[in-house]
Amino acid sequence: MPAEGPDRALGASYRLTELIGRGAAGEVWRGIDRRTRQSVAAKLLRPEFVADHELVGRFLRERSILVGLRHPNIVAVRDLVAEGEQLAIVMEHVDGGSLRTALADGPLSPRRAVQVTAAVLDGLAYAHERQVLHRDVKPDNVLLTTDWQVKLSDFGIASLLEDRRSSTTGLVGTPEYLAPELLLTGKASLPADLYGTGVLLYELLAGRTPFAGPGTGYAIAHRHVTNLAPRLPIPDQLWRVLGQLLAKDPAVRPTAAEAAELLRALPAAVLDVPALESQDDPAEFARAAGPLTEVRGLAPETTRSTSEQTDTPAEQAPTSAEQAMVPDLGEGSGGTVLRAMPAVPTPRPVEPADESSSDQPKRRRRRMIIIGAASVLVVALGIVWFVLHPRQQAAAPPVSPTAAPVQQQSPTRPTGLGISRTATWDPQQQTVQLTITYSAERAPLRGPYLEVLPNAGGTGPCPEVVWDGAAARRNLSSVTGIDAACAWSVEPAPVSARGTATATAEIALPGLGSDSAALSEWLRLASDATEAAVSDSQTTSAAYPAQRLTGIEVVAPSRTVSGKTLRLALLPIWPNGTDQLDPLLVSPPSGAPSTPLTAIAGGTSGVRFADGCSGALTVSDDGLVVVAQSVAEDCRVNATVGNFTDLASNAFAITTRGS
Repeated sequence: MPAEGPDRALGASYRLTELIGRGAAGEVWRGIDRRTRQSVAAKLLRPEFVADHELVGRFLRERSILVGLRHPNIVAVRDLVAEGEQLAIVMEHVDGGSLRTALADGPLSPRRAVQVTAAVLDGLAYAHERQVLHRDVKPDNVLLTTDWQVKLSDFGIASLLEDRRSSTTGLVGTPEYLAPELLLTGKASLPADLYGTGVLLYELLAGRTPFAGPGTGYAIAHRHVTNLAPRLPIPDQLWRVLGQLLAKDPAVRPTAAEAAELLRALPAAVLDVPALESQDDPAEFARAAGPLTEVRGLAPETTRSTSEQTDTPAEQAPTSAEQAMVPDLGEGSGGTVLRAMPAVPTPRPVEPADESSSDQPKRRRRRMIIIGAASVLVVALGIVWFVLHPRQQAAAPPVSPTAAPVQQQSPTRPTGLGISRTATWDPQQQTVQLTITYSAERAPLRGPYLEVLPNAGGTGPCPEVVWDGAAARRNLSSVTGIDAACAWSVEPAPVSARGTATATAEIALPGLGSDSAALSEWLRLASDATEAAVSDSQTTSAAYPAQRLTGIEVVAPSRTVSGKTLRLALLPIWPNGTDQLDPLLVSPPSGAPSTPLTAIAGGTSGVRFADGCSGALTVSDDGLVVVAQSVAEDCRVNATVGNFTDLASNAFAITTRGS
């Protein structure tokens, strides 16, 4: 690692200026990006990590994932540098310190603690949508700007170092924040981040973690499995949300987006209570109740009714030898119950009563006379009713007027996405049956897609919607950056090239009216609102790429030398302009393809570069790597990306080395 003192170089693009912190993973330095002159922070990993070639390879493979996380509540990773003995993560510099520093002054007020935690959950929700786990949510990894903007840092650090940590300590995270399932199985999943966030919120409110106390790291971690978090003197509504985050069963915990909504829904009366005094470590912890286990049949029933004793032989009492065979289990701590199985007497068959043979003929004759008389009476009554009540045609049930189906076709998007909508009014249920068909042109497409479904007239509360044929959830502006009322995130099956996929929705719209004009007007409102949301030029977001991507810019270096592989970038163009920081693809590619590229082109299989320099370039067989071969003054790289077929890079020159 660089020594403290004069400026030090980090790779070719960064200069380290000041050591600002040390941790278990390495050192954090303030630095300067030589290209932009912007201030950055660089986390230099410890030398033993650099010597681990497998870890370095994994480090580089995950580069595109970490660099691709762009959210207001996530510290942006700018670069990953692996050069010589240096292994570093270059991030945006956040100037307000960490949440750990803020806790030095004592617990936060409930309002501040909830605001901070909800922001952390927003960042996690964005990452979880991309199946990226944090694995080590704690105050040290939550950074603050000077105006208390929250930024979650160190995504991927725990993942990169997990194998080394587990081999040396037996644990795969910080013990105070470890989810129970991690200790039991060693496997991380999205709910584990929610548990860590629950511990974080507890600490912000109490000034300590729920299971802090004496013992080794393993002893502290084990309390997460076996003990209940001590109750804090906070309002019940806040404690209930905290309890959901700290649930032992990961399946019970809410998602990050759901938890953020629960916290933001808390009333002012809950949030405006004073901050607690720092809470002392508990003297003991209450044990968490385990599943109830019943061990049956170890002890016989000792009492029986008199009738049972006379009908069945009494069970013999256990001998002293048999009693000695039953183990003494002691007093159970997990809800174990020893319960005897009572003997159930076998019911005796009921014997039929014995009738005298002399009475049977008389009874048969009497029964036949009664049946015959009853039959004659029924026939007579039927004839009388038929004469007095002539037959009438059954009246058909009234038919409610039904509006004819109406259709709407949106303009085809630049990605090749076509959307058609067909709406039918059901007067009996007072619902609209909406069928949405998504189609693709030359490239496969993948959702989710945005659909705005307003109330009748476009005003009032959002209607209830039941979806079929697609995974659908309400659009969360904190995750997608798209702020639209009554909007849904809809993900049907992937659409193959020149194929279609369909989603249907049943929308409760009482009072819409049964004429086609009203139905057509509602469908127009829904379509226009959807179009306005995905085309808003003021929105900065990479969500819903199949609907929102308007173009792609191919960027090549302004100058290169013969024999060198070109570094090419495919920059997405959104309604608000070109995104210079979050490319769709950087060639040569590494790691998994970006989410937008998968959505509009099926991943790297939908990308092809081509020579635009009259033979001065060679392209790999898969079309993804371009090498400069001979001198050219005015050169370009052509590209096809999904439905975008006529792309060309900026002009550049190819020279020889030394020229």
